[in-house]
Amino acid sequence: MKMIVVFTVCMSVVVLASAQADQKSKNCNEVRTAYSSKGFNVNDVPNKGVQGAHLKVCPQGFSCCTLEMEEKLSQLSHVDLKVPVHQLSSNLQSTFTQRHRHFDQFFRELLDNAEKSLNHMFVRTYGLMYVKNKELFEGFFSDLRRYYSHGSSEVNLDDMLAEFWSELLERMFRLVNVQYEFSDSYMECVSRHTDQLKPFGDVPRKLRLQLTRSFIAVRAFTRGLTLMPDVVRKVSTVSASPSCVRASMKMLYCPYCSGQVALKPCKNYCLNVMRGCLANQADLDTEWNNFLGKKDLQY
Repeated sequence: MKMIVVFTVCMSVVVLASAQADQKSKNCNEVRTAYSSKGFNVNDVPNKGVQGAHLKVCPQGFSCCTLEMEEKLSQLSHVDLKVPVHQLSSNLQSTFTQRHRHFDQFFRELLDNAEKSLNHMFVRTYGLMYVKNKELFEGFFSDLRRYYSHGSSEVNLDDMLAEFWSELLERMFRLVNVQYEFSDSYMECVSRHTDQLKPFGDVPRKLRLQLTRSFIAVRAFTRGLTLMPDVVRKVSTVSASPSCVRASMKMLYCPYCSGQVALKPCKNYCLNVMRGCLANQADLDTEWNNFLGKKDLQY
């Protein structure tokens, strides 16, 4: 992430500096024009160059800058570095937000299609017997959706599955023995012995494993997509350290003071300045790249 930010910022810096380098001149007309284009008062700029012994950052020889100009340009240089970082951060936040929305829609559609497919198959297979009891399966999918959205805070997956199989067993037991009447205590006894009776074979265990693995992975993935915009926003905050502001001023606007408003920084110079300004983000570079390498957001 850090290298992407560095490259983006440096490309923006090159655009900010623009055009070709010019020869030093004692005439500050070009500086006046460039300074004014930044929104500052053109009257701040001297008509001709003066000795810059008063300057704190830029060279103290020939200069078209006053101390007040240097301070204003120094503040502007920090803004110029933050803007492209903010733009890149906003793009990343938007990307993760969109990916979360698309995946959430995709997974919910999978659940809807699974429910419709099961309903269609059971209607053809069991007819009226299923139709009279389909609310049990509707409740099952409703619980799955709540577990996906809220997790164990609202739905305990193991308890939900145990209750589903217990209720299904009771209904099937009564359906295949319609000639008998069973008391509630009798049915409770049947439910307590479900593990020994295994009326559904190994299906409950397999379904539990499949649902647990799938939903835990999906919820972790969507949780990550939900959190990433805020993580990107915090990580992309560039601190205005004195050394960063000083370095950015030297790179971006000290050429103004020497009358070379078209002079642009070389790529390596820009990269070095940005590495210093983004030093706090440097330790995250490896982990960020590992995260992107392991997460396939194309689904």
